[in-house]
Amino acid sequence: MTQEKKSYLLPIAMMFALFAMISFVTGFTNPLGLIVKEQFNAPNWMTQLGNAANFIAYAFMGLPAGIMLKRIGYKKTALIAVAVGFVGVGIQFLSGQMPFQPGEFGPFWVYLTGAFVSGFSMCMLNAVVNPMLNTLGGGGKKGNQLIQFGGSLNSISATIVPVLGGYLIGTISQDTRISDANPALFIAMGIFAVVFVVLASMSIPEPHMEHTADHKVKDAYSPMSFRHFVLGTVAIFVYVGVEVGIPNFVNLFLTTSQTAEGAQGLGIDTAIAGSIVGTYWFLMMIGRLCGGALGAKFSSKAQITTVCLFALAFLLIGMFAPTEATVNMPVFKSDISFGMAVVPVGVMFFILCGLCTSIMWGGIFNLAVEGLGKYTAMASGIFMVMVCGGGILPLIQGGVADATSSYMASFWVIFAGVAYILYYALIGCKNVNKNIPVE
Repeated sequence: MTQEKKSYLLPIAMMFALFAMISFVTGFTNPLGLIVKEQFNAPNWMTQLGNAANFIAYAFMGLPAGIMLKRIGYKKTALIAVAVGFVGVGIQFLSGQMPFQPGEFGPFWVYLTGAFVSGFSMCMLNAVVNPMLNTLGGGGKKGNQLIQFGGSLNSISATIVPVLGGYLIGTISQDTRISDANPALFIAMGIFAVVFVVLASMSIPEPHMEHTADHKVKDAYSPMSFRHFVLGTVAIFVYVGVEVGIPNFVNLFLTTSQTAEGAQGLGIDTAIAGSIVGTYWFLMMIGRLCGGALGAKFSSKAQITTVCLFALAFLLIGMFAPTEATVNMPVFKSDISFGMAVVPVGVMFFILCGLCTSIMWGGIFNLAVEGLGKYTAMASGIFMVMVCGGGILPLIQGGVADATSSYMASFWVIFAGVAYILYYALIGCKNVNKNIPVE
């Protein structure tokens, strides 16, 4: 029994490494977006197209990724994902080598293609690492614990990306080009290559892969036959929107001028705002580390219920606290140090929500796939489709901000999302379809 556990150490470590790669490649679209703005003199909305292309790929690749897990297993799916990721980053590298003249957008569309291809890879990797860690941990509390530890590495990578990107690219000006990001792109491609070699040489358990005989029999059920999974897919859709919406709209509130048309903000320096918002992601890392440490002692249901209650309280304080009331808040700075920034009390509580959102992904996934057995692989693919909520919910939040001319009012969208996640943890996660055979 001890030997069996030891044999899983390397697969677990590899899943952790893939978790980190997901946020590295996804997060790097942000500094690349800043370069795109300068190189192509692009409007603000176009700077977000790389990030959008990455997320939109989930909607296309989620279900195929689940089918791949069933047909060819975790290892082969992961290998294909790593290879696709190498190609996607390589395409972005090639976009920086293309001849460029002001007013031409050819390299920009190549860059977007690379971001879209990279999104396919990130979707497949997400489809692999979540059920794989849950399986290696034996499901339940231990499975959730491994997902939380993997998520903490994902957050560490997300925290490092903007710092590393800034260090490698340097000061961004009108003369900055996508090719200036080559060092970071080389690092990503190098890691993909190493992971591919190591992953190809290791053995990974395949408890959910279909056998050839199974392909001939049409299953009467699917993951969507389970009510708790269907409600869980809605929860993950909402969660990704909540996770993205909080820091995005705090950043808009902090940096938008008080004299700007539409919703008004504080109009503070973007560098200071970046440190404040970056602290949200740093707190997500801390929260996931704590969630991993406590995962074996407390159930996913208890953890999500607790953090949702805190998040709802933090959001209410954030929305109703007067902006004139300020506090000195510790922030994570771009030089990987801590400093103090004067912020409205409400902003501090919005940032503290990072501690709450940190463990939601792993907890929701753990609850939603509990008891699915052979349907877990396909369920993971469906989950990946719902990641597109990270692009849709912020649009709704933006619409509310425009309609009410208030960034604070837009956070009611976030409040409603967290309230639904709380409902799922308390009621919706119960498996009422235990009569469905899952072996």
